[in-house]
Amino acid sequence: MARPTPLSGFPEWLPDGRIVEQHVLDVLRRTFELHGFVGIETRAVEPLDQLLRKGETSKEVYVLRRLQEEAGAEPDRAGTLGLHFDLTVPFARYVLENAGHLAFPFRRYQIQKVWRGERPQDGRFREFVQADIDVVGAGALPYHYEVELPLVMAEALGALRAIGVPPVRILVNNRKVAEGFYRGLGLTDVESVLRNIDKLDKIGADAVAALLVAEAGADETQARACLELAAISGSDESVIDRVRALAGESNDLLDEGLAELGALIRAAAVRAPGVVVADLKIARGLDYYTGTVYETILVGHEQLGSICSGGRYDTLASDGANTYPGVGLSIGVSRLVSRLLSGGLVTATRSVPSAVLVAVSNEEARDRSDAVATALRARGIPVEVAPSAAKFGKQIRHADRRGIPFVWFVGEDQSADQVKDIRSGEQVDADAATWTPDDADLWPRVVPA
Repeated sequence: MARPTPLSGFPEWLPDGRIVEQHVLDVLRRTFELHGFVGIETRAVEPLDQLLRKGETSKEVYVLRRLQEEAGAEPDRAGTLGLHFDLTVPFARYVLENAGHLAFPFRRYQIQKVWRGERPQDGRFREFVQADIDVVGAGALPYHYEVELPLVMAEALGALRAIGVPPVRILVNNRKVAEGFYRGLGLTDVESVLRNIDKLDKIGADAVAALLVAEAGADETQARACLELAAISGSDESVIDRVRALAGESNDLLDEGLAELGALIRAAAVRAPGVVVADLKIARGLDYYTGTVYETILVGHEQLGSICSGGRYDTLASDGANTYPGVGLSIGVSRLVSRLLSGGLVTATRSVPSAVLVAVSNEEARDRSDAVATALRARGIPVEVAPSAAKFGKQIRHADRRGIPFVWFVGEDQSADQVKDIRSGEQVDADAATWTPDDADLWPRVVPA
């Protein structure tokens, strides 16, 4: 068989990288559960017409076709399935289908793979893991959840600082502020303005201004005012005053948005000082967001883009008769892990779970080595048995290559078993019924590099 050609955009971590990813997921899961979020999982596919009913995403969806179907045929949205590109749209469908069995407000976390057909580059993949938290209400959802959720994410990401994850900064805006401001200028195609403002970091202010004129119906004065709003940022309530001064005349929507944004800034200043920053250029390109929107960057790694984003959505989960508004954030776990690994920021103490390799003196005595391994595993110690009865020096080298810190030697002729710490060379008598490695050696750990 010829050597396979790697597929870009589909990360496959080496064993030590997978240990890092699992540690990140464990920390996130534990933090989410501490705040009362319950884990769910949804199917990988959704009807294409449902995936595409909100936002500019048609070019990103991977469509499922049976191999025998004619390649190149245009998909029928109503009957075609697509792999989900995020977890919010599937979650909205899950809420509608199971509303009669859920207690509201419903707090959920979801950790799954998603698929997105974009050009692979640093930190951007076609297949990747996301970790989401959302709170959904029945009919109404109080604003305080828009304050709570970014602070939960700040706590979850802050818990990763111990392993060397850089500090994070959560950038927040409010769609009501943006929409109220744009409508106050006389602009009516708010969705177009938001989509183009969302491109600021990618194409720059001049190009966005040109798009606002060409696509959103703005004149040059209106486009300049939109860019001036997008330039406002800060971590205290002076941001609110600056927006009011720029807007001149107020309106109900703008006032409501500024009140909500101010409440978030005040709460964040107490619970996560310096972490949450108001940034009026944050727009989020998806159309279903209706209130607060969030993007999160790694301080010192801003070029990676947002590793965590989300916002408030009021109508995504609606069957016409009932509406379930929600707010949520999503961490791009694969993007975060890729930066931790490629940047050499973290490392695993070893690449295998095994703390002990039980040596085999000869193949006839392998059952005795197996019995020791069974006794140690019964006490929660990860163990493997040597693959062959080679010379002990070769078995020790095998353990060293795998990063296993201890080698166990089964006693001969009634003599005691012994265990060797191959890092220090210390070798002592040991009993499989009582011996335990130090906590630091029991399982692989993720530590700063």
